[in-house]
Amino acid sequence: EVQLVESGGGLVQPGGSLRLSCAASGFTFNNYAMSWVRQAPGKGLEWLSGINSGGSSTSYADSVKGRFTISRDNAKNTLYLQMNSLKPEDSAVYYCAKYNRDYYAYAMDYWGKGTLVTVSS
Repeated sequence: EVQLVESGGGLVQPGGSLRLSCAASGFTFNNYAMSWVRQAPGKGLEWLSGINSGGSSTSYADSVKGRFTISRDNAKNTLYLQMNSLKPEDSAVYYCAKYNRDYYAYAMDYWGKGTLVTVSS
């Protein structure tokens, strides 16, 4: 059974940093691309970033480019999102998702339950 479990969310002040983690199990992690997606209160899903299976290629939404960094540790079956210079508009539930192929141009087929990030003073 595929499982994706996010952690690391919480309350942070504007300008602060957080690192989210996503522990993956139930599939061969290093065979698949992964992504981070968020949903702010009352808004739709927003794709943030993708990383290919080997970790050598990444892509970012304009809204987070230069502030967020996606990475993965295939030995630990874990995906990360380093978030710096956080803004109140970054407040959302953050989800990790698995792609059905090794590159992030394809469809996402499994999602975690999310972790809440609140940016507020």
